[in-house]
Amino acid sequence: MPKSKRDRAVTLSKTKKKGREHKESIVNSIRDAVENYNSIYVFSFENMRNLKFKQFREQLKSTSRFFLGSNKVMQVAIGRSVSDEIRPGLHKVSKLLRGDSGLCLTNMPVEEAQRIFTEYEDYDFARTGSIATETVELKEGPLDQFTHEMEPFLRKQGMPVRLNKGVVSLVGDFVVCEEGKPISPESSRILVSKLFSDFFITLILFRLMGIKMATFKLHLICRWSPEDFQVYQEGLVLGSDDESS
Repeated sequence: MPKSKRDRAVTLSKTKKKGREHKESIVNSIRDAVENYNSIYVFSFENMRNLKFKQFREQLKSTSRFFLGSNKVMQVAIGRSVSDEIRPGLHKVSKLLRGDSGLCLTNMPVEEAQRIFTEYEDYDFARTGSIATETVELKEGPLDQFTHEMEPFLRKQGMPVRLNKGVVSLVGDFVVCEEGKPISPESSRILVSKLFSDFFITLILFRLMGIKMATFKLHLICRWSPEDFQVYQEGLVLGSDDESS
């Protein structure tokens, strides 16, 4: 007797995917916001940090609203061509929603918005794959930033350390990363050519030593208003009206 198709195991812990209703909610939120703000900006970002962006957005909540997420959903909301744009000229904004980008709808004066985005930057710990902005090298001797309990772990990672009267000490120089090279086990190595783990580089050394190499920045791409449209970054070319990305 064939097995019934209804006899299927159901995992109750399975997370429900965001479906059509969620996308429609975002589209409607963007379209409502377009009617309430004077300017719309497309911005890009480097080294996104969710907590820092949340703080930035919170500072501007009285004058602005931000949208991040699927570029295609945001494009659908404002219109991808002249025929379906919800306000004249918004299809130009849609063409510049590419890659790591988002929308900022605001009532701030143009000069103030440009100043805030240009001046804003915040520093955080680098992640694997990012480019080191400086060479970090530990010299032979005591490492007061590490507790004696960490000595076995550090030694296990290949770091030349030992306990000297309860203090973790290096018995040889140690290169964490080199300026201009990706932060990875392949480029960050002990001088005797032993590799150490990704987790060790990013979490143990950078965080405990307080070294911050990643700069979270926002860049304005373009601005739309009912009166005009302006592209801020040189070299950007608007796609054809049927382009969807």
